Amino acid sequence: MDSISQRIENHIIASDATVRSALMHLNKLGPDAVLFVVDADRKLVGSLTDGDVRRGLIKGLSIDGLVTDFIQSNSIYIQKNNFDLELIRQYRQKNIKLVPVINHEGVIVNIINLRLLKTYLPVDAVIFAGGEGRRLRPLTENTPKPLLKVGDKPIIEHNIDWLATFGIDDIWITLNYLGSQISSQLGTGESKGVTLHYVSEDKPLGTFGALSLIDDFQEDTVLVLNSDILTNIDYEDFYCRFSESGADMAVAAIPYDINVPYAVLEQENGMVKALKEKPRYTYFSNAGIYLIKRKMVDRIPKNAFYNATDFMEDLLREGMQILSYPIHGYWRDIGSHQDLQQAQDDIRLMRLF
Repeated sequence: MDSISQRIENHIIASDATVRSALMHLNKLGPDAVLFVVDADRKLVGSLTDGDVRRGLIKGLSIDGLVTDFIQSNSIYIQKNNFDLELIRQYRQKNIKLVPVINHEGVIVNIINLRLLKTYLPVDAVIFAGGEGRRLRPLTENTPKPLLKVGDKPIIEHNIDWLATFGIDDIWITLNYLGSQISSQLGTGESKGVTLHYVSEDKPLGTFGALSLIDDFQEDTVLVLNSDILTNIDYEDFYCRFSESGADMAVAAIPYDINVPYAVLEQENGMVKALKEKPRYTYFSNAGIYLIKRKMVDRIPKNAFYNATDFMEDLLREGMQILSYPIHGYWRDIGSHQDLQQAQDDIRLMRLF
């Protein structure tokens, strides 16, 4: 994936440029031949395609004229932190591929390519990467668990790439054990088209405590996940189900089946009412992936040990709603040597990402 800055520079042109120079620029862009015209302050003015140039020339405009004479001044765009996901769906239906993202001043801060992305979710993500990975020793004695490779790249990089596929481009990573290795290897995230922010824990804060250290989330919804998970969960469907539910939190769940090898007696007041021969019972377990409303972060104790389960119990105690979202795709928690080996086998046999 191109870096954000490279993507922007590839597709913008100054408002005082000529159409001749714009055509030369468009010729290099292949299937993504769209230019976004910006003024001296890099604010979006309009868009320009080959078709716009043809229509202008037919009208008698000069090829050496300014691009502003040819542009569509009502160019589509989305505003960072202030758009409805339905707008992205409408763009997809209209077969619109490139969409500029502008800030509140109208300056282009990103250009998303819907030919490459599944969507562009208005979500910030937090990846918890501070654990010691004791059950994976000796592999984690000198290497943090998130940097252990599955296939050709570290576990945490699989997660970042999957988030980026859904247009989630602001990602916070919480660090503790050997954290400098993680930040050094991953860098700014620019090469993946995302922005990585790092949050260091001075002490272990559990699976949710580090959220209290972050006060600059951009979006109204925060996605939280553990770094040692390998999954192809559909984040768009997860987000939509959460938004539609009106719940205060959503937790992804994985099915866990228990096969009873005997006939089970169904009883009432000590009397047998029915028999179930070798039944299977399915329970749903916490998958370590959550969605919460940004305002809920304020409820987390500051700089204190606090787990996701503590947060969920507090919400339930206060009568708030938690949505359970079943994962229908692949999911594996890489907590042991056996899990790591299974993940290596899975990544070879299946196209997970």
